Amino acid sequence: MPESPASAAPAAVLGHVYLVEDEAAVRHSLALLLRLHGYATHEYASAEDFLREPPAPAVPACALVDIRLPGMSGLALQARMVREERAPPVLLMTAQGDATVARTALLQGASDFLEKPIDPAELFPAVEAALRADTVQRLARAQDDQLLARFASLTRRERELFDGITSGRQVREMAEQFGIANAELEAQRLRLMEKLQAHRLADLFRLRFRMEDRRIWR
Repeated sequence: MPESPASAAPAAVLGHVYLVEDEAAVRHSLALLLRLHGYATHEYASAEDFLREPPAPAVPACALVDIRLPGMSGLALQARMVREERAPPVLLMTAQGDATVARTALLQGASDFLEKPIDPAELFPAVEAALRADTVQRLARAQDDQLLARFASLTRRERELFDGITSGRQVREMAEQFGIANAELEAQRLRLMEKLQAHRLADLFRLRFRMEDRRIWR
């Protein structure tokens, strides 16, 4: 009885690769090659199979997807994954040397485009680059999650104060708006900075810019 991809994976894997390929021989061959080089693999015969139960390992991952699949095409799957905030990078593969398809794939956000038969000398650097990109994305998402958690702990007044400070409003103006003394507003500002783990006033502005850049400012 052949080993399952999970049981064949080494104890410490370099990353997970989701193989979406309808030709079983090609899929198994790629899975074996990747496992021998330290990657854990998950195999799917169609885009629908992948979408039915997409894995979410707590380690870097990428998807290696055939362009021509029964049912939903690889391009359609890639387009859908790009819209998913936490989807892994996608590498597309095809037996057709089609420059138009390659261009469309890359414009849609594919990490890379590989032609069959896939050359290991091209496969591994492409997989490594995709996993590095996923590592960076995961770190950014974790930082965003932490930032959102800190903001969720703020009171309504603290949110208003943060908005006022990072919009460039003066302390005296905000103190008058809130009906409190300047000293009390300053004390509230210090508590706000402590909650947001901001050491200097400039850190509050950086947090605001980062949240706007990430489109998580509400």
